[in-house]
Amino acid sequence: MATLAVAVLGASGRMGQQTCAAIEATDDLTLVARIDRDGSPSAAKDAGAEVVVDFTEPGSVLHNLRAVVELGMHAVVGTSGFNAERLTVVEELTRSHPSVGVVIAPNFAIGAALLMRFAREAAPHFESVEIVELHHPDKVDAPSGTAVHTAEEIAAARAAAGLAKAPDATTREVPGARGASVSGVPVHAVRLRGLVAHEEVLFGSAGEILTLRHDSLDRAAFMPGVLLARREVPSRPGLTVGLEPLLGLT
Repeated sequence: MATLAVAVLGASGRMGQQTCAAIEATDDLTLVARIDRDGSPSAAKDAGAEVVVDFTEPGSVLHNLRAVVELGMHAVVGTSGFNAERLTVVEELTRSHPSVGVVIAPNFAIGAALLMRFAREAAPHFESVEIVELHHPDKVDAPSGTAVHTAEEIAAARAAAGLAKAPDATTREVPGARGASVSGVPVHAVRLRGLVAHEEVLFGSAGEILTLRHDSLDRAAFMPGVLLARREVPSRPGLTVGLEPLLGLT
């Protein structure tokens, strides 16, 4: 049986190590290169990789992705730091290389993808919404990419439904007490030793509250989504954002 050759950028990191182990446990994927986060994507090409998985860091991921695409390899990206401006850069890059596929996901856990879908569906039906994301203290960005993506999806759904801004009578506060505003949605970031990756979306209207919560208790939770993206990306030229399209949730 033919296998898909995969290289991992950031292979020595926590997610990189887990990803390498997950690839090696499959029958249809072959790990051809383990590359440290400061290594060159050209090493993946030299090893015969067809797909490169990037779990490096926000400061280098766009440079890595440009090199991967220009070398004609597909890319699966779990590194955070992709705002609308950066995604536009990637879209333009893939237009110049139309045979190459890129999947960028803010979260590779299947449950997280479902939470984002459910949050989008719930958003037009509630007056208020806030997000709490909780991660380990070694995480370098806040809010998390998952929380930002969730907030943007909620804001878009509320805008499409013609909802007004959520009520908030706060006039005096300690700076940051109301969280960060992401597309008008308050997002609160917790950093605590012992946590892995967790998100809670709180919706409220008169007389009721809906809470959506997803907990990743181990990085193994991300591996089914990572493996799915690796298998799907060669047949998806251009840019795909999130796991939702791969799961048929769009």
